Amino acid sequence: MFTTKVKVYFYDADPAGIIFYASLFKYVHAAYEDLMRSFHTERDYFFDKEYILPIIHAEADYVRPIRVGDELRIDVIVSLLKDSSFEISYKFYKDDGTFTAIAKTVHVCVLKEQFKKIELPKECYDMLKTNLA
Repeated sequence: MFTTKVKVYFYDADPAGIIFYASLFKYVHAAYEDLMRSFHTERDYFFDKEYILPIIHAEADYVRPIRVGDELRIDVIVSLLKDSSFEISYKFYKDDGTFTAIAKTVHVCVLKEQFKKIELPKECYDMLKTNLA
């Protein structure tokens, strides 16, 4: 499991001071980027010339209110790993341990030019496998 943190700012909230629903996905993607960068590889998985890893599905459940000023811990878990795709789950907690939200993204590996599905490169597969729950 990989863990990262984020703070909720005013610009991420609705007029009631509760996180705007789409802002959670901004935090999700930041956590995904942090996970991928934590692998410390030569390959830049966001600007690769050969292939890309687009999100083909995203969902979230909001369990408790997330408010402006909250500091959140995000547990990032590879919850499913296949030959050409993977699923990542994101669990959000307040500093006091209160579980607030869960999200999921599904990514597929495709050739950048043809947008044709391919197997994940071995290096990428192996790195994701280290975070498989």
